[in-house]
Amino acid sequence: MAKTEKAAAPVDRTIEDRIDELHKRRRSALQPGGRDAAQRQHDKGKLTARERLGILMDVGSFVETDPFAVHRSHDFGMEKRRPAGDGAITGYGTIDGRKVFVASQDFTVFGGSMGEVHAQKVCKVMDLALQTGAPFIQINDSGGARIQEGAASLAGYGYIFERNVRASGVIPQISVIMGPCAGGAVYSPAITDFTFMVKETSHMFITGPDVIKTVTGEDVTMEALGGAMTHATESGVASFVGEDDEDVLQRVRYLLSFLPSNNLEDPPGYASTDDPERRAEALTHLIPDRAQEPYDMHEVIRYVVDDGDFLEVFPLWADSIVIGFARLDGRSVGVVANQPKVRAGTLDIDASEKASRFVRFCDAFNIPILTFVDVPGFLPGTQQEYNGIIRHGAKLLYAFAEATVPRMTVITRKAYGGAYLVMNSKHLRADVSFAWPTAEIAVMGAEGAVNIVFKREIERAAEPGQKRAELIREYRDKFSTPYAAAERGFVDDVIEPAETRPRLIRALRMLSTKRESIPARKHGNIPL
Repeated sequence: MAKTEKAAAPVDRTIEDRIDELHKRRRSALQPGGRDAAQRQHDKGKLTARERLGILMDVGSFVETDPFAVHRSHDFGMEKRRPAGDGAITGYGTIDGRKVFVASQDFTVFGGSMGEVHAQKVCKVMDLALQTGAPFIQINDSGGARIQEGAASLAGYGYIFERNVRASGVIPQISVIMGPCAGGAVYSPAITDFTFMVKETSHMFITGPDVIKTVTGEDVTMEALGGAMTHATESGVASFVGEDDEDVLQRVRYLLSFLPSNNLEDPPGYASTDDPERRAEALTHLIPDRAQEPYDMHEVIRYVVDDGDFLEVFPLWADSIVIGFARLDGRSVGVVANQPKVRAGTLDIDASEKASRFVRFCDAFNIPILTFVDVPGFLPGTQQEYNGIIRHGAKLLYAFAEATVPRMTVITRKAYGGAYLVMNSKHLRADVSFAWPTAEIAVMGAEGAVNIVFKREIERAAEPGQKRAELIREYRDKFSTPYAAAERGFVDDVIEPAETRPRLIRALRMLSTKRESIPARKHGNIPL
């Protein structure tokens, strides 16, 4: 019988072999969808998930988490396709040297669809962002829930939503929509603080055009239903809109320069090159002599803030009010201002919603609030009343009244009735309130007041028109002057328009150590 040959002992792989395998896997993970899929993204005018991170983050700062994670599904042939990353690139890095956490959906892998492992990766970086006190940015480009994974994919959305809510008011959360975002996926961006969209390539909606056509018979395109301009002008979902992916990502970087990393920090400060004592003589003649004539509140803001630099939020929606970020003396401030150019600056439902959420954001993140007031009242009409202007207007009142950050107000012209009260008035505990000599603080305009108070006297007059004009002048001199309010301490001072900037900066410096305690409670009950 032949002697059996002894089997050769297996040779263990060397460390060099293992490192080669690591590099091979990393190269594969860099383009899990393949070159053709990346080219298809480019053909649509879109960047890939990884290219987007390359623009958003500081060069060389991005550290990826879970690059080798793969799905666990074995249904519908999924076991044959297990690309690394599972359709999401997650990790952390820096923007202008400050730490941020990111999750970028990869449309080249399963259409960026949300699966169980995909969601776990996103939740992991959200948890890290919350634990370390750093902003979280999500880049959405997804076909929605992964049908092959059923309830597990829906559960993934729920886990993300819960984290969005837990992080709200603790760290800034920013959503960047760079492709489709439909169904349940839209609710995560809706909870975050700011939403960016790209013209023509971003779409958000609960139900798509085909379903709407079937159910309601309406025929609508994706762009008209959920495009960037629709959400920027009609729905108030898109805070900012950019021309392309790169433009939007640069805007995200710029926005972060105004924000603190978390609610326990102050916003970053910068040495201002703009003279804090600079007078703005152009403001002296900006207000028209006729109270009915409009002017652009953007000009007032830019003459006052550092270097005229103002980042407007929701510039195309609810434009009778202006909100955004600027700096005074190098310090971030949130600006809220009525816009006399649009519906005379009246407050309507959308304007109240827009401003109230912004005020609450600023208060949550220690950003002082600067308010410019020129408001004749709330917009009248049955549609406003039927749709709840009382409830929505109360949101703005509530937001200002609960805010504990430094709050400053400048009344430039009209400040009438309840609208004056809700616009950060002294009666809502504004810290500093200034009025220009052109300010009119009253229950209503002189014309309306005279018609009500002196109706019979005017009717009995020999010359009613002349009598009415005399009474209007008398009412303005007695009630519509800022000095009547100053006598009662409802404004702290009446100032020249040209000295607005230095007076605000002195006030902001004085308020830099403001501390205000509020009654212990779980939370208030804002009229949502």
